[in-house]
Amino acid sequence: MATGALTPPAEATAEDLLEFPDNFLLIDLCGEYDRNLTTIEDRLSVQILRRGNQLAVIGEEDARKDTVQVLQALYQRLEAGRTLEPGDLDRELRMGPEPVRGPARDGDQIELFKGETSRVEIKTRKKLIEPRTDAQKAYVKSLFDKELAFGIGPAGTGKTYLAVAVGVNMLISGHVDKIILSRPAVEAGEKLGYLPGDMKDKVDPYMQPLYDALNDFLPGKQAAKMMEEKVIEIAPLAFMRGRTLSNAFVVLDEAQNATTMQMKMFLTRLGEGSRMVITGDRTQIDLPRGVNSGLWDAERLLKNIPKISFNYFTAKDVVRHPLVAAIIEAYEKDDPK
Repeated sequence: MATGALTPPAEATAEDLLEFPDNFLLIDLCGEYDRNLTTIEDRLSVQILRRGNQLAVIGEEDARKDTVQVLQALYQRLEAGRTLEPGDLDRELRMGPEPVRGPARDGDQIELFKGETSRVEIKTRKKLIEPRTDAQKAYVKSLFDKELAFGIGPAGTGKTYLAVAVGVNMLISGHVDKIILSRPAVEAGEKLGYLPGDMKDKVDPYMQPLYDALNDFLPGKQAAKMMEEKVIEIAPLAFMRGRTLSNAFVVLDEAQNATTMQMKMFLTRLGEGSRMVITGDRTQIDLPRGVNSGLWDAERLLKNIPKISFNYFTAKDVVRHPLVAAIIEAYEKDDPK
């Protein structure tokens, strides 16, 4: 099937005209109530008019050129049988066009960096995950290339989400035998001892973000069975002491709330055939005053070791609601440091 073809406009009209041969795909491209077109207009400062099976792009020359590239790339995505979700549109607007292939086959796990513009895709049991910013793309590459990787940056940048996705990918492809997800159970106002229930009931609220990410990539019954069989473990950082974690994909989340001794203990659990990912946000430390963050110390002590990667995110990499990025930037500007 032919892709949307650009018809060069007359210079006086200051518009580019795109024609799309498949009206059904054009409907998907525009989105419900043309919401996809509205998003593109807002982000690229253009006006898009729909005329039958054509879209007219009106605006400054550079903005029109960018818009044409985005529209053509999204249409090609639909032609290849891929979905077009809000996250896919956001990724295209942030990163620009990349080669599009058809839906992933069962034998496919990931396509990684065959060239500078190659698409990165992480296959899980429930969905295909694509990094939405350049920083996320570099982070995912590090997760596959390095045995120990750090992801440091503000909330909402996908540090934990992508790490768990890669862990699931490596588990279902046979590269590791288990996934271990951990967090420091740091009290933030309410004492653990005052919470009802046994130890699992007390620590589960701290682990909930890890459960949420895991359930996004595996069917509920399969995830539950894997946890019952200890193929997937979700446990507080304190439970890691004395263990050697071999042939596992290990994630430590919220690492800014680990003490220096806890971080050293965790890092030295790394065993043969394992990958370890440390994620954290240096602006959200909940440790008592005067207690150093293990994440800060690890960054200071390990940054010059070549086989360890440090990946950094900023407010520009936030992929939650746009207001989250604005909130983070406002707090960063007000930071006295």
